Amino acid sequence: MAAALAVTVCACTRDLVKKPEENIYPADYKAQIVAQMRLQLDDPRDIRDAYIAEPVLKISQVTPRYIACVRFNAKDRSGSYKGIKDMAAYFYEGKITQVVDASLELCGNAAFQPFPELQRP
Repeated sequence: MAAALAVTVCACTRDLVKKPEENIYPADYKAQIVAQMRLQLDDPRDIRDAYIAEPVLKISQVTPRYIACVRFNAKDRSGSYKGIKDMAAYFYEGKITQVVDASLELCGNAAFQPFPELQRP
């Protein structure tokens, strides 16, 4: 009897636990990307040629995620510009989870627009 009751309670509880909405459009994606890049880049000052493509729902490995492509030219630790780099910002539940080097397949056809927010010190 107790075992049957435990199974019933577990089944009901499982139904009450709401799965998070994984793919919420990141409304403040620009601000999130700027904040993350300030932490991640060797020298986040004096960034040139910054562009961004709006987040698009793409399949990453086997899971759909909102991904925004970012293109810019930043300095390395020695103070020299490294050249144009493409990166992909991944979002989960509307929050940025990582910014990584972007493949040509992922960001090659992105509709880039100027991203002056990233160029501000």
